[in-house]
Amino acid sequence: MRVVVVGAGLAGLTAATDLDAAGADVVVLEARDRVGGRTHGIEVAPGAWVDAGAAYLGDRHTELHKLMAGLGLSATPTAMRGDSRFALGHGGKTRAGRFPPLNAVALGEMFDLLHDLTYGPDTPSDTMTAADWAAANLPHPDARLFFPLFLGEMMAADPAAISVRHMAFYLRSGGGIRYLNAFEGGAQQDRVLGGAHQVAERLAEQLGDRVRLARPVHAVDQSGGRVVVESGDLRVTGDAVVMAVPPLLAEAVDYRPGRPAPRATAVTGRGCAVKAQLVYDRPYWQEQGLSGWSVSATGPLLSTVDDSPPQGGAGVLTGFVTGAEAYRFAGLTPAAREAGVLRQVRELFPQLPPPVAVHVTDWVNEPYSKGCYAAVFGPGDWTRLGPHLTTPHGRVHWAGTETSTEFFGLMEGAIRSGHRVAAEVLSLEGKQ
Repeated sequence: MRVVVVGAGLAGLTAATDLDAAGADVVVLEARDRVGGRTHGIEVAPGAWVDAGAAYLGDRHTELHKLMAGLGLSATPTAMRGDSRFALGHGGKTRAGRFPPLNAVALGEMFDLLHDLTYGPDTPSDTMTAADWAAANLPHPDARLFFPLFLGEMMAADPAAISVRHMAFYLRSGGGIRYLNAFEGGAQQDRVLGGAHQVAERLAEQLGDRVRLARPVHAVDQSGGRVVVESGDLRVTGDAVVMAVPPLLAEAVDYRPGRPAPRATAVTGRGCAVKAQLVYDRPYWQEQGLSGWSVSATGPLLSTVDDSPPQGGAGVLTGFVTGAEAYRFAGLTPAAREAGVLRQVRELFPQLPPPVAVHVTDWVNEPYSKGCYAAVFGPGDWTRLGPHLTTPHGRVHWAGTETSTEFFGLMEGAIRSGHRVAAEVLSLEGKQ
């Protein structure tokens, strides 16, 4: 059996590895000139790497931990020692811990409402946006201020662009608010030592020349007895296809015959995330008793975190531009982006020297991701798309973190989807 896998991110490479181990003849077509998808490493000093894409993992991410162990990779704790900085319009700017200088009762009530929405007996609305829900349920101005910052950090989403059902589903699939939001004991507890990009790179090394780069797929034709995947002038014939690309990319492919259900709609959005990494000779903020964590109500950086390589060699402050601010920021010139980032960091951490380098990774406009952390589902999307996310279209099978009901939007979700789709292909195609 020959299987063509489209997409060399974690989902596609996991599926390809499983299929190869089962004896299938596998070909992986990747549009970029690199593997890894929404994981991407930047070398900030000799041998020191940071994650410009997906980065964090926790103890519940069991498939990722298992995969890392098999590839000879290990985790390193996310450093969160020291005070945090806040720029929220009022209250103290430096505080111990991560809780912002806002009304604790109001934020507690907000988190209680979100917990009840996530785990309650009623199905959350698929027609109301998260912004409309907040307007109706969060009377305190501090809760209304913090809500979009929280969703930006958790989901890289603009509350006005997602349905309440998608918000509740995302939080539940990731293990709940407390787990998703936590460093120690939570989903952000660790990073991959040396960078998360190594996972995909080592999987691709095992597959060798069966991974073909710079091969964007534009058509999948299964009108004959087999299926033909078209990439420019290349035609690859197989018995099955695994489409391991985000919904907006999968929707743009020409399928023959056409699909009975879409992969994305007009309201399916891009994950709104841009990462900015400021590189220093060393993590100076630690010497000042600061953790590097900050939260701001105005952009461009809505939060920052210490991403310094544990082995030393550099200090790295990573800033996140998320939600609606990410669209505005992504539309600026490179010079304007860097100037905005430097201005804000000077305000948040006035005692820092100028960085030796600034790296900005724009996932909003990345043509072969169309957003990060994951696609965001707008009003009506779960009703229209949800029942069909994993349903094969003939010999075409679907993978990607957006097809996982567990850890949707995370590396763990992508890997689980790869295992699922490989088992599905082996079961269904083996019967034909």
